[in-house]
Amino acid sequence: MPYSSSLTDAEWEIIKPLLPQKKQTRPPVWTKRQILDGILYQLKNGCNWGDLPKDLPPYSTVFWHYKQWRSEGVLERIRDALHAQVRAQVKKNQSGQPYS
Repeated sequence: MPYSSSLTDAEWEIIKPLLPQKKQTRPPVWTKRQILDGILYQLKNGCNWGDLPKDLPPYSTVFWHYKQWRSEGVLERIRDALHAQVRAQVKKNQSGQPYS
C-alpha cells in the first residue's frame, strides 16, 4: 500500500462489487483498483489530475473513469454503502450509554 489513500485488501473487497462490470473487448492495462487508488489519491491530496504520481495510472485514464463513475452515480453508491456499514457497526457497538 504505497499511499495513505490506497485501498486495503479488506476495503477493496467491499468496494469491488459496487463498480460497474462492463464487457471489454481487450484486457485492461490498469485494474479498477489502481484507477480507484488514483481517484482517491487526487481527492485526498487535492492535486491537479496531471500531478498524479507516475506509479498510478495516467491522469487521463483516472480522470476519465472519475467522470464516468461520477455521472453514473457509482461514487455515490460507494459512499452510501460504506456509510451504511459504518452506521451499522456503530449501532452494533453502542452500549446505550451516552458518550462522556
